[in-house]
Amino acid sequence: MDIWFLLTPRYLALDFVGPAEALRMAIDEGAPFRLRVAGPARECVSSLGLASLIDPLPEVLADGSLVVLCGTVDEDADYATPEAQQLVAWLRRHITPQVQLATICSGALLAGMAGLLDGRSCTTHHSIVGKLAAVAPAARVLDNRIFVEDGNIATSAGITTGMDLALALIERHAGADIAARVARRMVLYMRRSGDDPQLSPWLAYRNHLHPAVHRAQDLIAREPAQRWAVEELAGRVHLSPRHLTRLFREQAGVGIVEYQQRLRISLVRQLLQQGVSVERAAEGAGFGSARDMRRVWSKYLPGSPGRPAV
Repeated sequence: MDIWFLLTPRYLALDFVGPAEALRMAIDEGAPFRLRVAGPARECVSSLGLASLIDPLPEVLADGSLVVLCGTVDEDADYATPEAQQLVAWLRRHITPQVQLATICSGALLAGMAGLLDGRSCTTHHSIVGKLAAVAPAARVLDNRIFVEDGNIATSAGITTGMDLALALIERHAGADIAARVARRMVLYMRRSGDDPQLSPWLAYRNHLHPAVHRAQDLIAREPAQRWAVEELAGRVHLSPRHLTRLFREQAGVGIVEYQQRLRISLVRQLLQQGVSVERAAEGAGFGSARDMRRVWSKYLPGSPGRPAV
């Protein structure tokens, strides 16, 4: 799978190197990716003043390729340049339903200028949401989102959220195990999803470095609907149940049962947003009934789970 990072002059260095490093590490872990870097300018200078020689824009993209657009220092000035406009014209010609597109930060503006976001849900950095709505009036611009996926196009809020998006793409195309290994190498636990406006339970409670507790959290997060007995978790991470229970609360700041219930409720929310009924969502998240799910929901979240918008 070819992954093309397309850079314009004064691109934001972190928008590029963060996701690119995550994808490179995925290759180290066995992901079938090939990274390419190209752009309209042969010599491209980053926000840090570092100059790089990059390939010209490709004339042909293989089906299944992923194109990544990074943000820039000053979108008003930088995207008015001939180089940026050349890239916009290239995007119009080459981004087809067979090609995937991901944007980071203000890179969404380039996609909007090319008309690629029309009729789609999308997002960008909170400071330029209004600009994206103006550039792409036919798009559904969502505020306060980590990233948004709509068909073959994904848009992210930028900076660190580009790495959240990269991890999600790794998981989709190379599997959850490789994504988890990359997250661990980066000390960046990946459990923020695109629908999470702020810190989600998938990412929360991971601000520690205890390997056994992380392994237990990985097991629960991989299969939140499973009924995890403390004894089984403890055996899988080679600790006694009592020791794991104490360490889990001490390191994660939350108990094992509460951690799993919060993940289950987050899973219910995702299912409801996909149009699944309350009963099916409860079942899919491992609750015995919708009544049990509502009881747990009311404990951790305000509002009612009966409405998919919640």
